[in-house]
Amino acid sequence: MHINPDERQALLRLARSTIEKRLGLCPTIERPTFESDLFRKPLGCFVTLEVAGQLRGCIGNIEPHKPLLEAVMDNAIGAAFHDPRFPSMTREEWPEVAIEISILTEPKPLASVSAGERLDKLIPGVHGVILTRGYRRATFLPQVWSQLPDKRMFLEHLCRKAGMEGRCWEDPQTQIDVYEAEHFHE
Repeated sequence: MHINPDERQALLRLARSTIEKRLGLCPTIERPTFESDLFRKPLGCFVTLEVAGQLRGCIGNIEPHKPLLEAVMDNAIGAAFHDPRFPSMTREEWPEVAIEISILTEPKPLASVSAGERLDKLIPGVHGVILTRGYRRATFLPQVWSQLPDKRMFLEHLCRKAGMEGRCWEDPQTQIDVYEAEHFHE
């Protein structure tokens, strides 16, 4: 997947103006002024908000269930107003917010038999990872590798994020899927 600079800027502006409209800071959402097959394609995506390099909200969808333009708008609103880890965005803090968008490839199972094989097949900085067991599920975007570069530590933190024991990734009952993401920011 390749997202050209014009598409990136249009998507970032769409996310920003969607939140600004909700905050009452602009009258309309700035939709792209040009056509792109990418915009109509169902793709997984995340919108991440940061203030001074610190996470301020992140919401997304892994599976591609709606066109990218709709997903970006929905996830921008989710990141600003519905991330349960943070209070709703305010007009006062909005000028300090930077936006990042991640567009995901379709998740694929990490085919492996043993825990060692799982570690061998993971590619830090490239793979986003989804852990699923029963009704518990969590993901880390590929960007998280910059904070957790050790494969075991990365997977242990993801297990805990999913509400499971830290070594859940070693259990054959835990499904591991991987995806890649193209991410860009303001």
